[in-house]
Amino acid sequence: MNSIIQAIAEPNRREILQMVARRELTAGEIASHFSISRPAVSQHITILKEAGLLLERREGTSRFYQTDLEGFKELIDFINFFWDEKLLKLKKVIEVKQRKIN
Repeated sequence: MNSIIQAIAEPNRREILQMVARRELTAGEIASHFSISRPAVSQHITILKEAGLLLERREGTSRFYQTDLEGFKELIDFINFFWDEKLLKLKKVIEVKQRKIN
């Protein structure tokens, strides 16, 4: 999970993930949205792939990228643990208040 958190901590990588969540894009299409160099974009793409957050599909000499939602599962499960705990606490508070009213 640390590699996922480190990967999404960088703003350009988060933007790349958002872009390819909408539709599959080539590396060139991704790079055209940034003022940083193409090698820098390529490095961001590599980090996202290694973290399991991007899928790469090759078609001839082109490489297409899209978000790999399965890669987010561990992070989502971690966050949901805390969310579920908070909801349970909120439920208990509401139940106690309802008992006092009744």
